[in-house]
Amino acid sequence: MESIVETLGLTARALSTVELDGRPAWCTSLSRTFPTQAGDLWDALTNPDRIPRWFLPIKGELRVGGSYQLEGNAGGTVEACDPPRSFRVTWVMGERPSWLTVTLRPEGPGTLLELEHVGHVPEEFWSRYGPSATGIGWDLSLYGLATHLATGADSDPARFAALLASPDGVAFVQGSAQAWQRVDVAAGARAARTVAFYTGQDESPQP
Repeated sequence: MESIVETLGLTARALSTVELDGRPAWCTSLSRTFPTQAGDLWDALTNPDRIPRWFLPIKGELRVGGSYQLEGNAGGTVEACDPPRSFRVTWVMGERPSWLTVTLRPEGPGTLLELEHVGHVPEEFWSRYGPSATGIGWDLSLYGLATHLATGADSDPARFAALLASPDGVAFVQGSAQAWQRVDVAAGARAARTVAFYTGQDESPQP
């Protein structure tokens, strides 16, 4: 399996604006092909017993209309589900909602995962951090998912924290920030601030 830094090149990233509730909103997009069948990838993404093995513990009812809560992270409501092709959920941290849509498509012997995260972002927050604040988190999540799919290993928070603090982990965060900077020409200073946050040198970027 590729090193953590090398995996950055396996993900395509995009940034766009869309209309949401009559106002412009930011859409952060990622796509990556995983060497597994759609059913296995779908199970890793939606099975409440399996999600904690690569992401975070989760509570709730993972069905249309049901609510969920990720431990120490976002919660929301399942708005749509079409197994094993796509699902859409609200993604709420604090009081500000956003929307997450995940789509799976056959891609050769594997499965292409497309993720879109859409929401209104306060101008002050966007001006300071840009897309890296959300993008780095999703890059780290896709790395955790890929590691689980490739090895079957469960996520170990202590081991992951140690990895993130290692030279390879810092290089991954820096590489992710640079990748997001390339899709947002105005993101130079914001990406640097976000690297400082993820590597423990700055306070948490809260929208």
